[in-house]
Amino acid sequence: MKKKLSPEQHADLLKTLKDRFEKNMDRHKGLEWAQIQAKLEKDEKKLWSLDDMEISGGEPDVVGYDQKTGEFIFYDCSPESPKGRRSICYDPKALESRKEHKPADSAINMAADMGIEILTEEEYRELQKFGKFDAKTSSWVKTPADIRKAGGALFCDWRYGHVFTYHNGAESYYAARGFRGSLRV
Repeated sequence: MKKKLSPEQHADLLKTLKDRFEKNMDRHKGLEWAQIQAKLEKDEKKLWSLDDMEISGGEPDVVGYDQKTGEFIFYDCSPESPKGRRSICYDPKALESRKEHKPADSAINMAADMGIEILTEEEYRELQKFGKFDAKTSSWVKTPADIRKAGGALFCDWRYGHVFTYHNGAESYYAARGFRGSLRV
């Protein structure tokens, strides 16, 4: 798999990210695009991951800055769970367990292939401070080992003005459930 963008893809992605950054200043108060772009220009792998987030419908945007690590934090900020990442089960073990009607992939596999992390429940709740996300869809979130060991997995959505966390069998998949990711640059 090619993990390097062409010069045109590179320029298009930076323009898309800059435009989104400027349209959504409430997500990243106090941060400046020039600093973010400078870091992105130095890391082709992270740019490739952001491009993959974009292509799959995630609409990645900067939502924070980690003072300890000096990293900018991107989350998928699409209004609904990214279209290119739906109808998938939770992880490879769940995918393997399906004997019939297997989904195309799993959230954990796809995130790893993209070089991103699935949002935790805490990060998902943090995302909701910037708007209303997943009002019609839902998103798998990182599931604690004890729940996963018992065969379950967690997902979240936004309904009735609140974030709800639910459980399902990790092998389940639905047309309206995908996953949201994060990337640190």
